[in-house]
Amino acid sequence: MATIKKVDDDRRDFLQLTTTAMLAVGGASAVWPLIDSMNPAADTLAVAETEVNVSSVEPGQSITVVWQKKPVFIRHRTPKEINDVRVDNWEDLRDPESDEERTQKDEWLIMVGVCTHLGCIPLGNKAGQPKGDFGGWFCPCHGSHYDMSGRIRKGPAPKNLKVPPYKFTSDKKILIG
Repeated sequence: MATIKKVDDDRRDFLQLTTTAMLAVGGASAVWPLIDSMNPAADTLAVAETEVNVSSVEPGQSITVVWQKKPVFIRHRTPKEINDVRVDNWEDLRDPESDEERTQKDEWLIMVGVCTHLGCIPLGNKAGQPKGDFGGWFCPCHGSHYDMSGRIRKGPAPKNLKVPPYKFTSDKKILIG
């Protein structure tokens, strides 16, 4: 005759809970590297901010620095350049934005040097380069013209040159990012 064993319910419940817990821990261990890979890389975090000393930049001069692998144009504007862009009628522009909205200090213009049309780098930041019809920057790839405030005036670009987040840490130091 066959013997019938009584099932131990407590033992079965313990084995089911233990197996479920081990599956959860194993699943989390397998998924964690995927989730962690979505965090910014260490080299990206390292260039999240760029500090620039502008003490040697004379009025009327521009420099280019790199922030997040993008060129950033820093222009020390003359009083005439500031006056010229402030008397313009900016309300009728394609991307209306006043010069005061684009700058923290009148004499310093800081913007990402990437054309908003197709991502080219506009000319005009170095001496001898064409500055376009409005005395600012010119993207020769498709003919976008920007004024001395980085606002689009002519050509296919839909937006003004972007102003990155920045702050002055002193009179002659700027922290971009």
